Amino acid sequence: MTGQDWLEKDFYAALGVPKDADADTIKKAYRKLARTHHPDHNPGDTAAEERFKSVGEAYAVLSDPEQRKQYDALRAMAGGGARFSAGRGGGPGGAGFEDLFGDMFGAGAGTTGGPRVRYTTQGQQPPGFEDILSGMFGGAGTGFGSRRRPQRGADVTTSATLPFRQAVSGSTVQLTVDGRTMTTRIPPGVHDGQKIRLRGKGRPGQNGGEPGDLIVTVHVEPHPLFSLDGKNVRITVPITFDEAALGATIEVPTLDGRPVKVKVPAGTPSGRTLRVRRKGLSVPMGPDGDLLVTVNVVVPSRLSGAAKDAVKAFAAANEGVNPREGLLEQAAR
Repeated sequence: MTGQDWLEKDFYAALGVPKDADADTIKKAYRKLARTHHPDHNPGDTAAEERFKSVGEAYAVLSDPEQRKQYDALRAMAGGGARFSAGRGGGPGGAGFEDLFGDMFGAGAGTTGGPRVRYTTQGQQPPGFEDILSGMFGGAGTGFGSRRRPQRGADVTTSATLPFRQAVSGSTVQLTVDGRTMTTRIPPGVHDGQKIRLRGKGRPGQNGGEPGDLIVTVHVEPHPLFSLDGKNVRITVPITFDEAALGATIEVPTLDGRPVKVKVPAGTPSGRTLRVRRKGLSVPMGPDGDLLVTVNVVVPSRLSGAAKDAVKAFAAANEGVNPREGLLEQAAR
């Protein structure tokens, strides 16, 4: 079927359905007409055979949502489906086929004595009817001739779950997509929820088009101590009250298993983050990430007699110090 057929044939009339008929109505109409005009039920009846072919053509277009949309658009552009002349003149009061496309493409149609363009579906006269409409509607699956533009394949989405250590160091995983099993490399330092695009691993293209991509959403299992913040590694470390108040040097674990010494300045409050340079993720380009150590001052739930006496002595030494001074005034603002 050519583009000229789409202009000249009223597929809705062929099936006896309105233009706003839903898919179920179109299917029922086709089945009824196909049974009525089937050649097996009408042997030797040429008219019935032609009718059977026409309802088949109509159903092939109207049952495909994309082809139906393009057919409706073409008929609307053609003024509701009037027949267009393939030669000179389109009849009194109406635009001919050349007039319509001549005006659209500046071919000089419609001017007295001017050049007229004959569009055809055969031969080598450029541009052909299919070429024009293929350019207008994308040329894929529309029935406008065999020259179709390459179409890129669809992207495919999937997911993979990695233990924290594998996410940090990178890992090779097997993925099963659309019945295909493939092995892919997850780069080091991937974060929970991060999407990785694998070029050309999606669905194949059509008419020579390139394949789509595979998009992998990575889920990273949490670690009991570490978490990732870009190329930095975070960890929360408990310290005692005296270490926070007086200052201390503490040992902190790292990803590679070798602890580092971190100096806690005197008077460090709970929740402060200390930075240890170049102890985070190791990256191929640029400087390595840092280790971000957040300290948490631990208050003991039980105290020995000596510890209680020491705390009481501390409280007495700091009598009159109120860390909440001015809090109520600020709240009243």
